[in-house]
Amino acid sequence: MSTDDDDSVTGTAGDWMADRALRGLIGGLLRLPYETRVRMMGSAMRRTIGPLTGYRKRAEANLAMIYPDMPAHERRSLASACCDNFGRTVIENYSWQAFGAQLADTKAEGPGVAALAEALSDKRPILFVTGHFGNHEAPRHVLTAMGHEIGGLYRPMQNAYFNAHYAKTMTSWGGPVFAQGARGTIGFVRHLRGGGLGTLLYDVSAKGQMIPFLGKPARTSLAAAEIAQRIDAVVIPYFGIRQPDGLSFKVEVEAPITPAAPREMLVEMNSRLEAQIARNPAQWFWVHRRWKAPGKKKKKAG
Repeated sequence: MSTDDDDSVTGTAGDWMADRALRGLIGGLLRLPYETRVRMMGSAMRRTIGPLTGYRKRAEANLAMIYPDMPAHERRSLASACCDNFGRTVIENYSWQAFGAQLADTKAEGPGVAALAEALSDKRPILFVTGHFGNHEAPRHVLTAMGHEIGGLYRPMQNAYFNAHYAKTMTSWGGPVFAQGARGTIGFVRHLRGGGLGTLLYDVSAKGQMIPFLGKPARTSLAAAEIAQRIDAVVIPYFGIRQPDGLSFKVEVEAPITPAAPREMLVEMNSRLEAQIARNPAQWFWVHRRWKAPGKKKKKAG
């Protein structure tokens, strides 16, 4: 099968149908005022899409594993809130121009702001790291508005049809964005070496080492630390924290990660994200398969 946008994209019939449904929903919401579309997409993910796709069930299972003593009704409430944040994040990132305008008065804060200025003065490469928390694109928007060009290294979605147009939302603004893989990583590193800033999300299950996350071993890529060591980059965590109104954000730029062996650096990165989750547990994407067993592969259809 192929999409209208790219005849080279292929996938299952289910992937195609899911993509068409999402296209229709997103396309309809984009015609609505910004605040309305964000609230409606959050509600749709919480009430309909999350339960039907199994996202809420997976979030509840992850919460039960990490917080076994949490009452079931609290896990259900937290999983629903997670789906709401997930939905809002998706439509915000499709609405990148309106999202940027929403963040126009948001200022980056935290000890990492001074560290960023120092690294720029020293002409050192800068690698921002973050997780799927709040809206991970909010800090990039705010720092881009300050005049910084921030490229990204992203992991393509399993649904190739959806990924074909979702990837465009990341490349429509800011710095260059590269898909994970040998070729993409080379381009990303070249961008950093050339004086550009970059960002990378490190909280998905990926080839690497088993490193504790929220108290449970999780497959973790060492790429962020390895890239930083290779080019002597300053590694700065940042987070876009959704505020109680559901629309505005606080952007925290934290102190740099201590240079060390790659595993030690990832342990510290995990601890930074864990601290954010402890303060706002509903804002992390519990819908992810973060604790997949090593070597376990998804069966192909057909």
